[in-house]
Amino acid sequence: MKEQFKKFLNEEQDPKAIEKVTSKLNDLLMKGEEIGYIAVQKKPAITVFPDSIVLTNKRIIICQPKNLGLSMDFTDYTWDNVAGAFVKENILGSEFSFNTNTDFSISIDYIPKIQARKIYTYAKEQLDLIKNPIIAETPIVETAQVVEEEDDIEDEVEEVETEEVTNYAEIMPAATPSYTETYEPIQPAQPATGDRKLSDLSKEELFDKLQNYKKLLDNGLIMQGEYDAYKKEILSYM
Repeated sequence: MKEQFKKFLNEEQDPKAIEKVTSKLNDLLMKGEEIGYIAVQKKPAITVFPDSIVLTNKRIIICQPKNLGLSMDFTDYTWDNVAGAFVKENILGSEFSFNTNTDFSISIDYIPKIQARKIYTYAKEQLDLIKNPIIAETPIVETAQVVEEEDDIEDEVEEVETEEVTNYAEIMPAATPSYTETYEPIQPAQPATGDRKLSDLSKEELFDKLQNYKKLLDNGLIMQGEYDAYKKEILSYM
């Protein structure tokens, strides 16, 4: 038994009928068309050439053998032309039927119940796909990657611009001031002596005064130049 139709023998389909149908369907399938399920009619009396229903991802195909099985009639209905599908379970098998958008009804009876349920379920799935097509969505991860790449490009541009500005500043000569600042030397202030001059003070008093100026220098109250001037003047009297 050929592997190509073994998968359609799960619900007691007639092997000979399946083999005959699949061998003829090989030349009828369109590009990208795949067989989803095949149901085979099973009448109470012995039927040598039963009818079959083939459901693909694109259409419903009714297969009816003619001329003692030497030929076969195929009638197909695309899913976008099918308005609804129905199944009716009877004592001897089930009846599968469907109607078209032009109110044309097609039915095949004596389908084994489990096969009728399978083709009914498959038909409903295909009709739902027609009504609610699946829209491909862009993964969030890829979008995040695109945003990250754009951020990286912006960062590179900012770095280049910063580099250019920095280099430009480096090659520019420093501006020469248009004026010259002059500074006058700080004249040491004359030490406060009260009513007495330095020449009137004793060496001990001069030494104490020098120590006081040193403390003022250490505390930052006078500048080094001022201290040096005071020191020089005081030492001249010692």
